Amino acid sequence: MAQYVLQLCHGYDAPFADVARQYASLFKGRNFRVITVFLTGKSNPEVIAEVDSDEVLFLENTSKELRGLKRKQVHQVKQLHARYGFKLILAHRYKAVFISCHIKQVPVVGIHHAFGDYQRFMRRWFVYQHKNRLALLGVSNAIRDDLRRSLVYFPEDRIQTLYNRINVEQLEASHLAKNTARAKLGIAQDRYVFANVGRLHPDKDQKTLIDAFARIAEQMPNACLVIIGKGRLERVLKEQVKQLGLQSRVLLPGTVKNARRFFTAFDCFVLSSDYEPFGMVLLEAIAANVPVLATSVGGASEIITDPQYLFDVGDAKRLSELMRDFYQMDADSINKLKENNYRWMMQNFTDDAVYKTFWSYTFIQQFLNTGNNKAV
Repeated sequence: MAQYVLQLCHGYDAPFADVARQYASLFKGRNFRVITVFLTGKSNPEVIAEVDSDEVLFLENTSKELRGLKRKQVHQVKQLHARYGFKLILAHRYKAVFISCHIKQVPVVGIHHAFGDYQRFMRRWFVYQHKNRLALLGVSNAIRDDLRRSLVYFPEDRIQTLYNRINVEQLEASHLAKNTARAKLGIAQDRYVFANVGRLHPDKDQKTLIDAFARIAEQMPNACLVIIGKGRLERVLKEQVKQLGLQSRVLLPGTVKNARRFFTAFDCFVLSSDYEPFGMVLLEAIAANVPVLATSVGGASEIITDPQYLFDVGDAKRLSELMRDFYQMDADSINKLKENNYRWMMQNFTDDAVYKTFWSYTFIQQFLNTGNNKAV
């Protein structure tokens, strides 16, 4: 008889629908049924298809309702437990961990996607109260280490890493041909394209990227910079481009639906973030056979293993040098770099690779081998 696993998610805004798919896939081929529950967000058939769980439920709370003690949400999840009798709960982000720990006797694996989740004393106090049936996963070693520094009295062997990952075969099948992707984005076919995809936000620091490109634009006459995304810095960045006189060389097309299908249009992807818990876009670029540059922060340095292709946050001079090097690099060197990146991705950041890691953790076996969990 199949046993039930609850996957409790805050919402399904990108990239969290795919994150839910990633964790549901961990139980494929095993005697478990995964019930994925979104605390916020309206019922959406596209999300149901994407997360690929045995069942998907939408509790349709508002963000405002998730403040405070969350009594309503605790009651909702208790009702679900009364129906299914969950063997294990996967809880994404702290609010889901808080709610899940109110379901007595059920082990909880909290998954953390950001730095600083346990800076607050009351959060630390709460997880210490439940540490005997709680484990925590960071989506990178950087997040794992941040959790360990914050929770010094929590068992270290139950704070581990489980990388974000991609379905490489599915992603590759979705890619547009290079000329098609460029045509749809309005990019000339003979351009050398540097690119960045993400929110136009201080955390992503596209200002430094534009500064770096401006330093070397004259040395790269057929190069352009494409920054895909929307956000509060859009006007600031467009004004920066105007002041630099680069309107014809720096393109800001706004939001592009299913942007990762268009990565084939790029010659080099640049992640300029000053805050990056993991760096999923780097994997998406590598899967599209695009070489990558990134700041040496957070999880990015775990995806790019060669330090010569990392630069310090805000270092426009060093970034401009790296961009120029990529522009001038011969085809054999570029191909070797792509091959190394792709090999590393396949070894560490695919569904199959992470599946093996998840089931190797002793606490997963201990949690699932406990006695029958009773509904409350």
